[in-house]
Order: sequence, then C-alpha cells, then structure tokens
Amino acid sequence: MDIRRFITVMERVAPPELAEDYDVGRIGLIVEGKGDIGTVCCALDATQRVAEAATLAGADMLVVHHTPLWNPVTTVRGATSHLLRTLLSAGMNLYVMHTNFDHAEGGVNDTLAARLGLSATERMTAGLVGDCSLDAEEIARRLPGGGIRVYGEIGTIQRLAVVGGSGFDPDLIREAVDLGADAFLSAELKHSVARASPIPCLEATHYALEAPAMEALSSRMGWHYIPDPPHVVVVP
Repeated sequence: MDIRRFITVMERVAPPELAEDYDVGRIGLIVEGKGDIGTVCCALDATQRVAEAATLAGADMLVVHHTPLWNPVTTVRGATSHLLRTLLSAGMNLYVMHTNFDHAEGGVNDTLAARLGLSATERMTAGLVGDCSLDAEEIARRLPGGGIRVYGEIGTIQRLAVVGGSGFDPDLIREAVDLGADAFLSAELKHSVARASPIPCLEATHYALEAPAMEALSSRMGWHYIPDPPHVVVVP
C-alpha cells in the first residue's frame, strides 16, 4: 500500500481533528521511511524493544499511541539517537495516534468500555460513562497488568466513568457525576484530586487502559501486535 493511502485510511480510523490542541505536530507520520507499506506492526509505545521487534518482523510501518518525540528535538543523542537509528536504518515509518484515537469511535475509550462490559454509555468531554455491575476486583481482573488502586469507599459499581490516559481532572469528575457515575477509572491520580473527589477514584496504569485498544486495532486491521508491558520491580 502506498504511504499516502495508508495515511488516508488511518485518518478515517482516528480523524486528526479529534485530537487535543497539545497534540498538534505530535500525531500522524512522525518518522518517514519507505513509501510502500507491506508489513505493519502496532504497539502502545515506540520503545527501543518494540522498534527492534518490529525490525525483526520486517515492518515497513510501526503504529503507536504515544509519540517518542514529545518535546522538540534539538539534539539527537542517547535513547532518542538509538531509537531513530533503528527506525531509519530499517526504512520504517512511525505513525502516531494519540488523543484523536482516544476520542474516535472504536478507539481507546470505546475499547475500554467494551472490555469492562459497560452499557447505556454516554460520552463525556473525554471518556465516557456507562452502566455496569462490577466491583474493584473484577475491574482489575479485566485489565492487563492485574492491579488498580482504589481511593474512597467502594462496593459494587452501578455506573462507571472511564478515561484512558491521565483523566483525573476535577471538571471531568464533576461531568461524570452529572451523568450518574458512582466511580471514576483513569490513570495518574494526584492526592489532592483524590481527596476532593465526590466519588471513589480507581487508578490504573496507562498501559492497562490504553494497550487493549492498540491490540484490538491491530487485530481489526490484520497487523502484528507487539505487547510491551512496563517492567515493574516492587521493592520491599
């Protein structure tokens, strides 16, 4: 497939106009490689390990959720140099779908809601709220990584708000409450937000909330998915 046609297809999957303002210049074709796309690999992050696995798979294109070039690049050294050398020497393209894929139909939040079995869903400014009958243990079991932190008194949840990524914003929590949510699931919870929240907060990792959507997209498109969960060491 020609690279221009590939980009057209991807922009139908996750229209760029759905992205948050801070994603300008950070989504789409981030690294340009071969003009003809045959093998495509997909992952959550463009880590060195993922880039090397994609190279071994003979990928012409690597599709990820998070750009590895978040800040303007003024020097090419260290991990950035190593990653770019791996991609460029293989002629591999790197395509990023971030908040546009969060908001897209069938994207991060929709996949998360489906994985948790939410029904009667309503969209928020970011994320969505849906009916369920889950407790914290069952939510943890349904997410990759198998663990969440719970802040607040919680039993069986009847209506859950889910936001992939860093979604613990006080305004979003209030919006979720207005839509009937009795608990809020996202990542990167600040202590001050947890203390002020009118409903219990369930904190998972970025990987647990976002990797399922990349895996589902890969399956839908017939790509090769590269799982790369973060290596966590628990120190007593």
